[in-house]
Amino acid sequence: MKRVLFGLVFCLFFSYSHAQKGWEITIRLKNCKDSIAYLTFYQMDKTMVKDTCVSIKNDKIIFNGKGTLDKGIYSLVSQQKSILFDFFIDESTQKLEISSSSENDKIINDLTAVNSPKENSFFDYVRFINKEKRGFQALKERTELKNKKDSLDFSEKGVALEKRISDFEEQFLADHKGSYIGDVINLKVEKVLKEIPKASNGRPDSLKVFQFYKDHYWQDVNFKDDGTMRNPFFLPKLKKYFSNLVPKDVDSVSVEIDKVMRKTVPGTMLYKSLLAFFTYTYESSDIMGFDKVFVHMSDTYFKTGKAVGVYEDENIAKIIKRADKLKPLLLGAVAPELFMIKAEDFDKMKAMGYESAKNSDEMTKVFYDHMDDTNKLFVKLSAVKAAYTLLIFWDVDCSHCQKEIPKLLEAYKELIAAHKDVKVFSVYMQHEGEKYLKYIAEHQLPWINVYDGAHYNNCVEKYDVYSTPVFYLLDQDKVIRGKRFNAEQLKSIIEGLEKQKKH
Repeated sequence: MKRVLFGLVFCLFFSYSHAQKGWEITIRLKNCKDSIAYLTFYQMDKTMVKDTCVSIKNDKIIFNGKGTLDKGIYSLVSQQKSILFDFFIDESTQKLEISSSSENDKIINDLTAVNSPKENSFFDYVRFINKEKRGFQALKERTELKNKKDSLDFSEKGVALEKRISDFEEQFLADHKGSYIGDVINLKVEKVLKEIPKASNGRPDSLKVFQFYKDHYWQDVNFKDDGTMRNPFFLPKLKKYFSNLVPKDVDSVSVEIDKVMRKTVPGTMLYKSLLAFFTYTYESSDIMGFDKVFVHMSDTYFKTGKAVGVYEDENIAKIIKRADKLKPLLLGAVAPELFMIKAEDFDKMKAMGYESAKNSDEMTKVFYDHMDDTNKLFVKLSAVKAAYTLLIFWDVDCSHCQKEIPKLLEAYKELIAAHKDVKVFSVYMQHEGEKYLKYIAEHQLPWINVYDGAHYNNCVEKYDVYSTPVFYLLDQDKVIRGKRFNAEQLKSIIEGLEKQKKH
């Protein structure tokens, strides 16, 4: 009898435990007119769809699934793809019931979590912030700034608003310290020095204010928890840190990236997302010279196996290859040597057979048949004697080049008039010699006009010329001092370099 009873209890317990597995979110909205709703969540710079409810009945929306719902800020998204409201999910809210008796944009006014006091605290937080901002916006719309006093009064009201929000958030953090929603709001709250000391000149010590702000910027941010990135505050905070607090030089940026990466746990989603974010950001950076950070990412993470599991092996190999191509072209590197042919020697190269060669074997034969004559015609980049050498790769038929080359010519003339020792090593990327010579004559290009007549250099690979025009500025030792800028920036770059020399 005891065995039967034990077996029955075990079966009931197993069935109950099995039923409790999985997650479920039930949302009741008054007069819900949608037939479809979406459950989405934030992840770095993306909004991901977790589930879709395709059958909304009796104003009830139900999302569910097996396993555990990842910790994060989630959104109910309407059929029209607009966010109706946000809420949070952690270990305690896997079975969540939310309701509102209001409609449309007033849903948040009485939004309630039936079974989660912490969720209701979050809704109270959102309601407070919205109320304060709506009140200030209404004040702004009805305030006329007629004079300095009006502006000062309005500014003081703005400061008062910020203080009310700041005080409320501080209390919210204190009440929810150690919880997930506390961690989320912690990302939003700015840590500032409240009692500002005086500097030696009697003014507020702005240096200490800044240092405190930077030292406490990541205070209580948990980089070991994937939930840290599943909210709308993490990525803007990360971007702000690298934009406003990290010095704008590649070595400082690389050091700070490594500091952030060391806070994470390899293999976690946060680690993977940060690695991908930093790699992409600095591979595609518009700031001159910041491709060195991308090379750092390749050397530090991709070549050492720390990107395995983040990228497919094929993509890891591509990133390493790309970084290795850029490494000899970084600012501060000596420009790779070039062996070019003057445009005026096109006919000589054509007579030797270079233009009629149909493949690499024929080209090689032509070269060895005429090696001595070809070597006599080579113009080496390293042989150019000037304080500054502007190396340009371009094409006569390139529409962008047709705009940039005339601008460059004007900038060059101005530099020469200002007695700057500048020479232009102008590399035509095609082999239509007659067209090239015609353009040189018509536009009177007073430069060292060359092309890869012997097909010897492979400039596309050697100088990463994937589009034209491409500019490199070299100093007297042929060290790269500027790259991938436009014609209008040339003068300011040279002026900047000369200021550096003086200092």
